[in-house]
Amino acid sequence: MILDPGMRDAVDAALEKTADQDPLDQDRRAAEAVAEAIDHHARLPAELLRAQAEQSTLSGAAWAEARSKSDFSIFRPYLEKTVALAREQADALGHDGGHPYDPMVQIFEPGETAESLAAMFTELRDGLLPILDAARGQPKPRTDFLYRDYPETDQQAFAQGTARLLGLDADRSRLDTTVHPFEISFTRNDVRITSRWVRNYLPMSIFGSIHEVGHALYELGADPALTRTAHATDMIGLYAVAGTSFGMHESQSRLLENHVGRSPAFWARHYPRLRDTFPDQLADVTEAEFVAAINRVEPGLIRVEADELTYDLHIMLRVQIEMKLMDGSLAVADIPEVWNAAMKDDLGLDVPGDDMGCLQDVHWSSGYIGSFPTYTIGNLTAAQIMVHLDQTHPNVRRDLDEGKTASLRDTLGDLVWRHGRSRSRREILDEIGAAPNDPKAYLQYLSQKFAH
Repeated sequence: MILDPGMRDAVDAALEKTADQDPLDQDRRAAEAVAEAIDHHARLPAELLRAQAEQSTLSGAAWAEARSKSDFSIFRPYLEKTVALAREQADALGHDGGHPYDPMVQIFEPGETAESLAAMFTELRDGLLPILDAARGQPKPRTDFLYRDYPETDQQAFAQGTARLLGLDADRSRLDTTVHPFEISFTRNDVRITSRWVRNYLPMSIFGSIHEVGHALYELGADPALTRTAHATDMIGLYAVAGTSFGMHESQSRLLENHVGRSPAFWARHYPRLRDTFPDQLADVTEAEFVAAINRVEPGLIRVEADELTYDLHIMLRVQIEMKLMDGSLAVADIPEVWNAAMKDDLGLDVPGDDMGCLQDVHWSSGYIGSFPTYTIGNLTAAQIMVHLDQTHPNVRRDLDEGKTASLRDTLGDLVWRHGRSRSRREILDEIGAAPNDPKAYLQYLSQKFAH
């Protein structure tokens, strides 16, 4: 969609009229969001937007075929075109002599650059590796039962029940099946989530579903007054979404998935229901054994199945590749080789095929170059929020220790969800006294959980 650049003047004029009216601060922010979107779209030629839309459809089909056949060569020409269009987009948006990755990541996480992300990942990596070494020295828990035969219909029934118990409103949402889990908002009262049911690996459906519930609760928690306003709309992507950024959105899903969903207290409340759902498969498995298994540190090939300690290493690899694709220092044809080498160096794993390697994620086929850093930003932000809640809302932790999540929802609703896009991630972090991209709280959480 191309908007008349002259509309920017009209927005600016409206801003001047309300500049000194504090009660209209949110309206002023909304006007700024519209102005930013107008400026963004005005810089992009209609031909480029059309080409990207068409390429996304073609690339999605090619990726699905390539993944099913574990053959990157099928996807390669489509990804080459996608990258070329992304570079053209970056040039059109401008990066003021900085890295061409900058304008791409700012679509998903405003304010971030290749430089800021490199600094974040360097500090995080330096802190992660010693914790990973310590965790690898711990006794290995039993995990055989995670890979037994779990009927898909039963997995879906358990996920549906868990979603409702976590507060997902059945009248405003639904849970369906997909190849790659996601959440999407059509309106403030129609939020869809999806998951996948891997028959011989139970954690995928459990934690994939909990993760997407976190996204959905954020969307459903926006103040109803924001409906159909700029504060509940991505003005650049032009779709309904209340989350203020991808990173803040991921903070809510990763918080629910890991800080809540993997906790012993959560399973003290929910394991009996899981065992009732799968009585034969879990007949010889104690609650403690199950909790130990889902929190094991076991480097794996698949990002969405990765343990908490190695998850961000998966993200770092993808971001490194994206940056090099954007500045031209890496050819698309060389992605499998670079990917496989990094998996060997970082995790000691051999990649058996492209489907288990560089074809596992759907993001690049959709043209989502620049979104991967937001997963790690979400991890950092989730830990910072939990530190704040422990300091200021001790009732939340007390309830979580009893497996209850209502007070957590209420508190997150007030702190994050209700604001929609009217407050940025940085403004929310500033309110709780946390610095953006500071990994200290996250590293402390991981160290307490895995290194002791």
